[in-house]
Amino acid sequence: MLTTLMDGLLCCLTGKSANVVVPIETSEAADGYEFVEVKPGRVLRVRHIIPEREVVDEPRGPGGSVHRKRKITVYRNGQLLIEDLGDAARQELLHAQNGDTQPNCTVEVELADPLSNPTPTADPKADKTGSVVGTGGAATSPAPTLGSAPDLTQQPRKRRRKPKRTVVIDSERKITSCKGTHADVAVFFVHGVGGSLDIWGSQMDFFSRLGYEVIAPDLAGHGASSAPQIAAAYTFYALAEDMRAIFKRYARKRNILIGHSYGVSFCTFLAHEYPDQVHKVVMINGGGPTALEPSLCSIFNLPTCVLHCLSPCLAWSFLKAGFARQGAKEKQLLKDNNAFNVSSFVLRAMMSGQYWPEGDEVYHAEIPVPILLVHGMYDKFVPIEEDQRMAEILLLAFLKIINEGSHMVMMECPESVNTLLHEFFLWEPDSPPKSKPCPEIATKRPETAKIPTASNGGATPESKDETK
Repeated sequence: MLTTLMDGLLCCLTGKSANVVVPIETSEAADGYEFVEVKPGRVLRVRHIIPEREVVDEPRGPGGSVHRKRKITVYRNGQLLIEDLGDAARQELLHAQNGDTQPNCTVEVELADPLSNPTPTADPKADKTGSVVGTGGAATSPAPTLGSAPDLTQQPRKRRRKPKRTVVIDSERKITSCKGTHADVAVFFVHGVGGSLDIWGSQMDFFSRLGYEVIAPDLAGHGASSAPQIAAAYTFYALAEDMRAIFKRYARKRNILIGHSYGVSFCTFLAHEYPDQVHKVVMINGGGPTALEPSLCSIFNLPTCVLHCLSPCLAWSFLKAGFARQGAKEKQLLKDNNAFNVSSFVLRAMMSGQYWPEGDEVYHAEIPVPILLVHGMYDKFVPIEEDQRMAEILLLAFLKIINEGSHMVMMECPESVNTLLHEFFLWEPDSPPKSKPCPEIATKRPETAKIPTASNGGATPESKDETK
């Protein structure tokens, strides 16, 4: 503690950062570690594991197709109207908690203040493990029964509003199972602020043993990557271009992106930019679908030397907010996995560089990739309402809650997280049987077809009993 205070005082007097981070000296390049120069003088450490697969002629399954059609209208008063248009031949249904079905129609989302004007959602269906399962899309309120008179006092007043812009999304996507024996599958892991690729140790070891090719980079200034002493090197756009370079270097035909916290934004960026190459996405405690903007009243706006003096307090606060329990085991996890071990300069630049106005609700709603949301119940950084809001906005999403986890859930509950991820990798929707449409039905109300759920075995990956 005294050393920290003295270093901070020296930083204030000399005007130089007291803890400049340089790449960690490592001799692990032969053990799956590589150093990739994404730009001149900008080097990232990457752990790349190519398992020794047995040569097997295992054909890929036929998979299944998911069709979603939406109309998104953004109004000048800050409201977002999402209309699920469905398909003329088969209209998708949401399943309420009591087993009844309700057709998708419209939902209004208030952009300015999501907490004061919550979005109506379909009742989530809780599985036996305590996880909450939901599909991305609009939710509806129950329709009035036939023959009943409408209650005019309860109906909202209709006002003519001029839309700011309208976006129509018509996506039909084929989703297949991704097994470790498939050579065209690659799994990417992206950490957040203050982390390193080492926080994915349990996941990388687990999936590499199953035969998956795994790739995990250190962000600039983190782990053993180079740490430029210029704030512009840590903006969202600079880091996103780094991840683009890593993705283009290691990508296969079907790629799975897994992000944690701030790393979710980079996975979202890649999924939006490369929808044909990104097959599935996992977002772990990533927050809501809002545009990034740095806070003006944040402790990270303090001078670097002051942050350096406060680093012990910041580390203690991160331990308390990032883990459900704050014991010796959790402290050792932080130390072993090189988490929250960055310089004050990098930490300040990372927090102030989180500016991404394009990543708003419409940007997230346009992503056609199936997405699994994993949330730790005791997360104090990301409220569960933000992940629920993300599940509503995304085109095809499933939300799973781990009851004993917090923000660093992949380190706290590695077995549960690995099980959820693997089930999602293997999941594929059931293809409906092909049949000729009846001419009589074509002139009447179109038939409706069930979207399979966890109870009937198709639309959502099931959790095992060991998930908490």
